[in-house]
Amino acid sequence: QVELVESGGGLVQAGDSLRLSCAPSRRTFTTNLMGWFRQAPGKEREFVAAISRSGSGTRYADSVKGRFAISRNSAENTVFLQMNSLKPEDTAIYYCAADPRPWGIRNGEDDYRYWGQGTQVTVSS
Repeated sequence: QVELVESGGGLVQAGDSLRLSCAPSRRTFTTNLMGWFRQAPGKEREFVAAISRSGSGTRYADSVKGRFAISRNSAENTVFLQMNSLKPEDTAIYYCAADPRPWGIRNGEDDYRYWGQGTQVTVSS
């Protein structure tokens, strides 16, 4: 079983930036699609961003467009989420997700086979 390990979360003030990272626990793991989801207190988990294997294709939730940027190092199967101009409503547990199946960018939870344990991001006003 592959595990994804997130890092980079923390407590910041509104307007600050954070960079999340995610890497697989097993080096031999190969993935196609990688993405980020988040779950705020009392809310369902929602899609944030996704990136294709080559990195040429990306998709973002409307709420983060222009502020967040997803990128990846395909050779190491790592994915990053650069979060700028953070807002209190960005406060959530952020989850990394990955899937090996050869399809295009998708934003549904069922489209991702592997998940991380999550990293907390808290933005104070």
